Amino acid sequence: RRLGRTGRSLWPILDPNDVLGEMRLIKSPNEVACLQVAATITAQAHTDAMRYCKPGMVEFELEAALFHSFRAAGAGRLGYGSIVASGSNACVLHYTDNQTKMNENDLILIDAGAEFQYYTADITRCFPVGSRFSPEQREVYQSVLLAQKECVAMARPGRTLKEIHEHAVEVLTEELKRLKVLKGTTSSLIKAEAYRPYYPHGTGHWLGMDVHDVGRYYEQAYSNSRKLKPGMVFTVEPGLYFGEDSKAPAKLKGIGIRIEDDVLITEKGHQVLTSAVPKEIEEIESFRG
Repeated sequence: RRLGRTGRSLWPILDPNDVLGEMRLIKSPNEVACLQVAATITAQAHTDAMRYCKPGMVEFELEAALFHSFRAAGAGRLGYGSIVASGSNACVLHYTDNQTKMNENDLILIDAGAEFQYYTADITRCFPVGSRFSPEQREVYQSVLLAQKECVAMARPGRTLKEIHEHAVEVLTEELKRLKVLKGTTSSLIKAEAYRPYYPHGTGHWLGMDVHDVGRYYEQAYSNSRKLKPGMVFTVEPGLYFGEDSKAPAKLKGIGIRIEDDVLITEKGHQVLTSAVPKEIEEIESFRG
């Protein structure tokens, strides 16, 4: 545009990312409704997978069953590439090969979400390929479930994702000590990040039109994590991973567990959008029995 003899410089070019990100971060009632439909479809698909899975299947067969459930229930498409990881594959955070035959003694980790009206859910569940968790699998699962449930309970206005993550780290560090993976005081282990080989990721991320949705995690100062407000939707997904090359006790090697739910902040607390899919050991084993 010509500015003539105004003495003004060229018009500035501004990045709309921050403005649009903030608009998408606080969900409207219609957006929450779409996310709830996506979550309900996804929860049913995960539950169906718990019933359908059998030893001897290949991971991609379960992936196909998930996709069928999504589409049959009216989901437009996948929210992201499904992770169907059995045995030690579950220790690979973004495993997508889905080519391994599943053995009866394996656990399987499924991280998959349906998209509805451009809004995606994001659920992770772990369950035995056979009918029961082994004692070691049960112990690790209980550790992750403890952290996940306590972190979900923290979700309310005024809290921050940083606080939730720090609590997950504290709980999981204590559990790593109980599992005889780490030794020392909890505070010194956290300071040294001794948990990182076994818990190498964050505890949650924004969720909406993208599985890792837009929106700032911090206020202007990067050390100042922003406070949660009603309308924000995010995941809570602690995990523990004991790869074959890890320094964990031999009985734990090959076990990878993550438990993930989608959480909406409300005026008085929170709502778990994905509560319909089982995560208690007894519930899961009832489906597998």
